[in-house]
Amino acid sequence: MKIYTKTGDTGTTSLIGGKRVEKCCDRLDSYGTIDELNAHIGLVFDTCNDDQIRIVLLRVQNNLFTIGALLACEDAEKFRLSTIDAQQIELLEQTIDTYNATLPQLKEFILPAGHPVATQCHIARTVCRRAERCIVKLAETEEIDSNILTYINRLSDFLFVLARKIMCDNGLNELTWSKV
Repeated sequence: MKIYTKTGDTGTTSLIGGKRVEKCCDRLDSYGTIDELNAHIGLVFDTCNDDQIRIVLLRVQNNLFTIGALLACEDAEKFRLSTIDAQQIELLEQTIDTYNATLPQLKEFILPAGHPVATQCHIARTVCRRAERCIVKLAETEEIDSNILTYINRLSDFLFVLARKIMCDNGLNELTWSKV
């Protein structure tokens, strides 16, 4: 199988189902940002040495692949694509609650720094927020499953809590914002 098809050389690409769209359209921006997010989470996975966290991250990466496919398709039911359901959201929420219960109470704004893996979580969190904004924009003109937005919103919370957990697990103090 060839990697390059030359069909995108004029600035268009195909959605699932074959419809051609501009590479700058909201749908492509949405699933492209999900792809970027997935790569950042892959770096967290690769640099994290906690097997339990890695299991969660692998599940998240698979869910992001599902979300990318859903966003790359105008009719997910027609193509019988997997979906993101309430159970996936609940699993993420349970993980957030479990991790958060072990952390000191948050009293100040924290800076996205202090440990390479924690900082990478913060980078992924900011990309996740951008993906959310892209999907919200897409939802202004296209029907988007509400579970996608909910999952992405929870995922940014998870990445924030994960960054804090990594700092705590490594015995590091979070760096806090100080007004200059």
